[in-house]
Amino acid sequence: MGIAALIIGIVSAVLAFIPLCGYIAFVPALVGLALGIVDIIQKSKKNESKVMGIVGVITNAVAIVIIIVWIYLFLL
Repeated sequence: MGIAALIIGIVSAVLAFIPLCGYIAFVPALVGLALGIVDIIQKSKKNESKVMGIVGVITNAVAIVIIIVWIYLFLL
């Protein structure tokens, strides 16, 4: 799930930079964020490496911030 969260985060971040596509990228970014969090929780129970989940969460969080900034800029 960590790899899926990372890929969704990258796609959402790329879509977030395109004006007026942030609305489309917001839902996948939330799904990727949830996948990354679930991956971190599952891997911590198994005592495995959580790197991909952490990077996926960070990427999706950055995408959400970019989306919010673009929406804010267009509403002003």
